[in-house]
Order: sequence, then structure tokens, then C-alpha cells
Amino acid sequence: MSKKNRIDRFRSTLPTDSLGFALLGAAHVVSRVESGTALPIALSSVLEQTAMPAQAAGAIQDIAYRCMRHLGLSRTLVRLMTQKQPEPKTLRALLYCTLSLLIEPEESGHFPYAPFTAVNQSVAAASSPPLSHSKGMVNAILRRFLRERDTLLAQAKKETEAAWNYPAWWVRNMVAAYPENWEIILKAGDTMPPLTLRVNSRKLSTEMYLEQLAKAGLNADQVGPCAVVLKTPVPVSHIPGFTEGQVSVQDAAAQHAAPLLDLKSGMRVLDACAAPGGKTGHILETADVQVLALDKDAIRLERIRENMQRLQLQADIRQGDAAKTDWWDGNPFDRILADVPCTASGIVRRHPDIRWLRRETDKDQLTTLSAQILDNLWQMLRPDGKLLFVTCSVWPEESEMQATAFALRNRARRLPAPGQLLPATDHKSNHDGFFYALFQKQSS
Repeated sequence: MSKKNRIDRFRSTLPTDSLGFALLGAAHVVSRVESGTALPIALSSVLEQTAMPAQAAGAIQDIAYRCMRHLGLSRTLVRLMTQKQPEPKTLRALLYCTLSLLIEPEESGHFPYAPFTAVNQSVAAASSPPLSHSKGMVNAILRRFLRERDTLLAQAKKETEAAWNYPAWWVRNMVAAYPENWEIILKAGDTMPPLTLRVNSRKLSTEMYLEQLAKAGLNADQVGPCAVVLKTPVPVSHIPGFTEGQVSVQDAAAQHAAPLLDLKSGMRVLDACAAPGGKTGHILETADVQVLALDKDAIRLERIRENMQRLQLQADIRQGDAAKTDWWDGNPFDRILADVPCTASGIVRRHPDIRWLRRETDKDQLTTLSAQILDNLWQMLRPDGKLLFVTCSVWPEESEMQATAFALRNRARRLPAPGQLLPATDHKSNHDGFFYALFQKQSS
């Protein structure tokens, strides 16, 4: 790998409990995302490079995710305050991460860190190689921002990307798709996602679990038959009953899948594109059925196995491409869950890097792939069987338009289902953006 293309390893002499250490670590994460790496993978690669306490790792993660939610504005601000683009990428990313701490206060009205502390610690971070030549630049840019904050923000927000913190094409497409509520959808994508749990109805009722949470001093709202949202997120290790399989982490919108399948004991069910296994677990919690959990990614299949082991459930976990038939034994399924590949535009509050990694042409490419998968799986469904088409997208090309075209191609009978669920952020219906279409195969 050439020196030009190499991403510098994260190394620092800063105290691991300092903000400077967290800013430098987050900068290395963000620079990887800007090079095309998904945020969770970039974060793992940085955290694995340096031994650090959990508190430092958590601070790096928090800053990196916050930076992704403000990246459009931070990029524009840096461009306005510099004559040429700062190099290397890690330097730019350090500025983006620090500005994300200075742009707007928390809901409490306070900034996450005192502004001058954030600036001083950013300068300290710039003292680490390979950025040590840039301390003066970092100090000048950030102190100028503090002096001219209101003017610079007003100037930057004249540009679409900075005003909304989404690529301009994303905003343009959202306005076209949802002319009446596009602003609400974009703003929902910039909120902090809730920690939503799915109660395992095989082990206890939702009411019983809410009582268990209350005894543990954790307040929660019920937002679905088995869905509860913790008012204050905690690590999974602190969630009562998680290790014992009483609950799983799953967004409320994703919890519609298993009930919509209309499961009966003894049915043969295919969960296509199943990783990481949240819906697989919910299916098996709902009814005594035989589940084949399929995914083409061998690494992600391990996540399904881990989830099944924790939940003490059994599934046939198999590697295979849902667009092909070489894994199928020829026996038809009673139910098929097709959670097909998509742009994931409905879950950007959980994955704020998606908006920056996607290209406008991705919708068309993924829609073509998803159509191939749906048509392929349809032939594996028995007569009178049901196929549930799911995406975590809000783009009509990937959802309603795809469902309509599929029904016409395959003469599929469409049954009642929620259709497009747009992201919601209130305490009664706090969920991501999902789409559901249910089809039944006609008897010949």
C-alpha cells in the first residue's frame, strides 16, 4: 500500500482519560469513514489498535457518531475557514470531530464539553504524529470559530448539505418523495436512537418485564406488544434478563415482521438475508416452527448463532445467496421472510454514516438485486404460502414501487400490511423507517 493511500495508525502519548485522546481516536475513525469504510468497522479497527479502558473507547465512539450527524456542516465550516483543504485526512477529521462538539448544545442547554476545553484538547491531539506540524492551524481555525460562531454558522447553512447534514442529492430525493413531511424525516434521522427491547414472550409477558425494569430502577415506555424503550440507555450487560434471553435489542418497527407472518406450529419458515438474527429469534419466540436462517456472509452468520445460543433457540443456520438456488433442497416453505438488501435509508439515526457512504445510484442497483431475490424466493414458496417483503428504507423505489412491480410480475395476492413506516421519535411510537408488504401465492 502506498504512503499516499495508507491510513495512519492510531497512536498517541495522550492520557487515555483525556478528551484529546478521544478526539484523536475519533478522528482516525472518521477519516476511515471518509475513505469508504462503514462506521462500525472503522470504529472496531481503531479500538483494536490501542489498549484503552472502556470509558475511553466509549468517548471515541460517542464523538465519532456525533461527528457523522454534523459532518455536512463541519465540512462546510472548515472550507469557509481555510484557503485550501487541510491534509492529511486525519487532520480534517480532527477538525470535524471538534467542531461537532462546538456547533450546538445538548438538550440540557449545555455543550458536551466546555468550548475552550474542546479547543485546547484538540490542539493537544494535534501534537501527536503525524499531525504535530498542524497545532497552530488547528488552534487558529477553532478559535476563529468560537469568535465568529454565529456568522459562520449562518453563512454555512446557506448550503443544503450544511443546513441538513445530508448530501444534497439525499435532500433533493426526500423532498420529491415526501413533499409534505420531508423535513420531519430528515430531522428524525439526526436524533439519538432509542434503546428498544423485544420481550421474549416465551419467557415472560411485557407487563412482567416492565415491573422487572422498575425494580432495577430503569424507566421504560411500551411502544409495541413486546417492545419497550428504555428512557435512559444502558449497556446490554446492565439490562435485566438480557443474558438469560428474556429480552433482545430490536427496534420497534423491526418487531412487526414475525407477527405479520401468521405463523402456525410445525410450519417450515425461511428467513432470508437473516443476519444478525433479530427477526429469526422473534419468529422462534412466536411459534414452534422450523426455521432456516440464510445469509451469504459467513462472518455475520456467527451473529445469528450467538443470538440463538443466548435465546436458547434452535434454527438451521446456513450460508447461501438468496438470489440463487444452490442451497435449497427443493422442499417449499410455508412462510418466507425476505428482508432484502437496501440503502438502509430508514435507519440513519442508528447508522449516521450511511448517508455519507451511499451514492445516488445505489437505489437503482439495490432495487435490481432485491427484485432478483424476491422473484427467486417466490418459487420456493408453497401454494397458499405467504412471503413478507421487508426493507429498512424510506425510498419508494425500494419499497412501494418494488412491491407493486413484484405483485404484477408474479400475480401475487397482496394482503394487509403496514406498508411504509416513516421514522417516528415520540414516546408512544419511537421507531426507525421500515416497509412491509405481505403476499400470498395463489393455488394453481
